[in-house]
Amino acid sequence: MALTDIHRRAQTIPGICFEQAVKLGQKVALRRKELGIWRRVSWEDYARHVRWAGHALLALGVTPGDRVGVLGENRPEWLYSDLGIQAIGAVTVGIYATSSPEQVRYLLHHSEAAIVIVEGEEQLDKVLEVRPELPHLRQIVVMDPKGLRTFRDPTVVMFGELLARGRAHEQAYPHAVDERLGAIRPDDVALLLYTSGTTGPPKGAMLTHRNLLWAQEANLRYVFPSRPDDELLSYLPLAHIAERSLSVFSAIYGGYTVNFAENLEAVPVNLREVRPTIFFAVPRIWEKLYAGVVLRVREADWPKRLAFSAALWAGRRVPVWLQAAYALARHTVLLPLRHRLGLDRVRIALCSAAPVAPDILWFFWSLGLQMREIYAQTESTAVATVHPFGDVRLGTQGKPVPGVELAFAKDGEILLRGGNIFAGYFKDPDLSAQTLVEGWLRTGDVGRLDADGNLILTDRKKDIFINAYGKNIAPQYIENKLKFSPYINDAIVIGDGRKYLVALIVLDEEYVAKWAQDTRVPFSTFAELTTSPAVRRLIAAEVDAVNRTLSSPEQVKKFALLPKRLYPEDGEVTPTMKVKRKAIMEKFGEVVTQLYAEL
Repeated sequence: MALTDIHRRAQTIPGICFEQAVKLGQKVALRRKELGIWRRVSWEDYARHVRWAGHALLALGVTPGDRVGVLGENRPEWLYSDLGIQAIGAVTVGIYATSSPEQVRYLLHHSEAAIVIVEGEEQLDKVLEVRPELPHLRQIVVMDPKGLRTFRDPTVVMFGELLARGRAHEQAYPHAVDERLGAIRPDDVALLLYTSGTTGPPKGAMLTHRNLLWAQEANLRYVFPSRPDDELLSYLPLAHIAERSLSVFSAIYGGYTVNFAENLEAVPVNLREVRPTIFFAVPRIWEKLYAGVVLRVREADWPKRLAFSAALWAGRRVPVWLQAAYALARHTVLLPLRHRLGLDRVRIALCSAAPVAPDILWFFWSLGLQMREIYAQTESTAVATVHPFGDVRLGTQGKPVPGVELAFAKDGEILLRGGNIFAGYFKDPDLSAQTLVEGWLRTGDVGRLDADGNLILTDRKKDIFINAYGKNIAPQYIENKLKFSPYINDAIVIGDGRKYLVALIVLDEEYVAKWAQDTRVPFSTFAELTTSPAVRRLIAAEVDAVNRTLSSPEQVKKFALLPKRLYPEDGEVTPTMKVKRKAIMEKFGEVVTQLYAEL
């Protein structure tokens, strides 16, 4: 059966999964590392577990439209649960593993989830802590029973027991899941995705089965035309639409293999083990990879530094007369470097979630990695614009994917329309009406088109401010330049209504600590690094270097080093590491006040 035939027959992602299982059989669909060994899951086993999960939920009384939460790190059981929920016409509510108990309470309460499937003891404790405030919650399912062998609670069952119920239900009612699957309509809601948002409480974006199919068709044709022999490393949260799209929906469409990273800290090691052919990362990951390479090169002897610089230079400029030099540099310097990073097999490299500094793009292109940017939102099902193959304009977010209409409001706000646009916000008709106007999604982002029709993203509309002299300032542009430094993990530029700009800077602990050790600067904690005069001089030099590339109104006159890292669980950044400015100003407002008082 041809892949296109599968797409025509199946009207849902679970339906395509079942069809792919027939076609691909024992081919590896998923891999997860357990006790040092990569365990494989075939497509047949994948689909079988999805069916059992769907049957089990039917046995628990889940009806079409019911919401079911899934809370945990990336692992096969997350996918079985998600697709099993969708297969019976229910709605998956993904929850970030970094969520606090209060955030878990809000999401489960707002979604009126009847069942929540959690990863293990840590996530179970969060739900149990807030369970008295969740009147709709009937059942808790735990994927990993480790540490819970003697735990007893009538509302808590282990995932193995859930699947056993599913097998029994399938024997008694063998066609029940298929009947539910066949009754699903394209405009039924499949997912409830709570946008982490940089202001206010999370909003539940409703994505339909039609949205998911439309987006995956677009991805397969224009964004990342995958092949069944492709490999992906899954490590970003599955509760986010971008990782969900790559690790679940597009993987099912394309039939490629998904490998689950052990955890975020293990990603560099797992990258080298898996050596994926498709690699997606948010800007902070690309920045971290860049910083690691640059600092290692700085420590190398001068012949290696010279060879690396020459190879990068050749990689940026490859006219006919330099092609031989670049080929030599590529094989002797650049490919070995990519191999050490685990990126030597990557043929599709993508960046999304926020604009990335053009210098980062140039760097990876110089390594021979043809990195492309995607502009999209949860509300646009993770697809809107992308660099077409062979037409990449660095510093832009590419062109609209065919079928997506792009326009601009009078104030420059980006508007999108197409089959990828969501159905609205759950239980919030007023906000839905403000966001969806005559079919157009008001994105909240500001941008423009270049002469060739590529989107240039300026910033979030609410983040652009006007200084005391009436100059419009887009802080994200300046922040990206600051984060290009290997020693700066995050930067928040401030200056609304002020005569000059200041910045709150978060150190990159790994690289600043190494610098401090190499230069014999004493410290014992992260906070001590931020108070070190030597470290301050190091960062001041990085800020000065950025200021030389900026106009006078854009230059940062003063900065402060924040005494802590920013964490999603503390409400300071989103799970994709975008800064929540309101939360930062509430926590560090006095620091900002002091910066303006000092000059």
